[in-house]
Amino acid sequence: MSKYTKSIVASGHQLVCDAAATVLKEGGNAFDAVVAAGFASCVAEQALNSLGGGGLLLGYSAAQGQSLFFDFFVDTPGVGLENSVLDPDFFPVTIQFSGSEQDFNVGLGSVAVPGTLKGLLHIHKRLGHMDLKEILIPAVNLARKHRVNAKQAYFLKLLHPIMTLMPEGEAIYQLNGHYVQENDILVNNDLADFLEELADDRGENFYCGEIATKIGQEMAEGNGLLTREDLAGYQVKERSPMSVSFREYTFLTSPVPSIGGSLIGLSLSLQSLSGPPEYTFASPEYLLRTTGLMQKVEEIREGGFATADDLSNFLHNSAAGETALADMRQFSRGTTHISIADKEGNCAAMTCSNGEGAGYFAPGTGIMLNNMMGEDDLHPEGFHSSPSGQRVASMMSPSLLMKDDEVKLVIGSGGSKRIRTAISQVLAQVVDFRRPLQDAVNAPRLHWDGECVQIEPGFSAGAIDVLRKKVNINEWAAQGVYFGGVHAVIPGEEGAADPRRGGKVVEVV
Repeated sequence: MSKYTKSIVASGHQLVCDAAATVLKEGGNAFDAVVAAGFASCVAEQALNSLGGGGLLLGYSAAQGQSLFFDFFVDTPGVGLENSVLDPDFFPVTIQFSGSEQDFNVGLGSVAVPGTLKGLLHIHKRLGHMDLKEILIPAVNLARKHRVNAKQAYFLKLLHPIMTLMPEGEAIYQLNGHYVQENDILVNNDLADFLEELADDRGENFYCGEIATKIGQEMAEGNGLLTREDLAGYQVKERSPMSVSFREYTFLTSPVPSIGGSLIGLSLSLQSLSGPPEYTFASPEYLLRTTGLMQKVEEIREGGFATADDLSNFLHNSAAGETALADMRQFSRGTTHISIADKEGNCAAMTCSNGEGAGYFAPGTGIMLNNMMGEDDLHPEGFHSSPSGQRVASMMSPSLLMKDDEVKLVIGSGGSKRIRTAISQVLAQVVDFRRPLQDAVNAPRLHWDGECVQIEPGFSAGAIDVLRKKVNINEWAAQGVYFGGVHAVIPGEEGAADPRRGGKVVEVV
């Protein structure tokens, strides 16, 4: 007998939700559905996701009664390089958001070893039960033809210089003399053909066959770092989730080498130490405390905090915790996420990213590879400083909120450095302020960027004036993708999707 009366999907695109819903209607479980949604996302959300990127999944298996974590994020490239590339093809592109700008590095030297393709196949093999060919049908159909919506058109416009860096990109995104716009029909037949062959091939060609050989050759000729040996040696890692107590709940999130999970855990732990709030959401005190919390987390991170062990040591050091609380009181990148809970109680939170894309397409596949080696927040010690074959740390933090051995909330977000603050703020509203889930997702957010508080409209002028006396503020004219994209599900009850990233919710009864 089903545990719930409906399955729920929340994601950043209607077509991605529809792909998952199709599979759920045909009898698939949450893991079949998240794999279908993942493949569909790589087609319909191509500015945010790609089979040439990396991802993380935190799931809960009702049959096994346990949580499961799959790390299929990218590896540092360069295994088997006979001579180190002293001057890799690696250069900056500035992306202008509506209220801020950020530099991203692209080119062949920015490509890390991709994991998303192998990760989706691994999840299906481990936890799915539908035929892979059926799961791939929605993505194949979208690759043959789909209409670009307003949000994706905006993202593609931001990334115009990257999407058209190579001839393969121009062939896809330059349509009849103009760059792709809202309501245009996108066609990627190479990707559709690749997906159709995948049910039998299971990624062998991409990681070990002719495609891998061609990638290695083009990288060698173009001063890239990715090798055939990198692709052949890539493995999905199964890990134990990080567990953090928060009020009466247990919060499960991304473990090492994820950075984001540890930092959310630190934020929630500091909130737990300070006790339930005695102020209201959006009040001056809320803004002061939230900003103080973000500043303290960032200060501790810059002091060397990065791992689960660091979190444990910090929490067991009462002096450190008291100092952090005292300080708080005195102060009085392209990514997408999918959350799914099915009728049986299975849950999947999956966050994937292609960075902004390197501009380089794997030959004959229609798949743009990632630029993770060019993202500064993933390489605090400097670009190209890590040894080859090492799993790159990530800010992505797919998470579950548990109570009494049941999943109470499936949650995650895109948004690069803003992932942790977006998730933390939504959690605080749901748990501490008892706000409805969609209201919590829609609510204005703030983010401490190290120099000032970036703040969305929606807070009162009076509250902002109080905050302005303590810290520099940059007020945004409208909510934006800069502040993340939180998609969340309360199993059996409701889903909430972030309008900042065109979020949609679909229920399957």
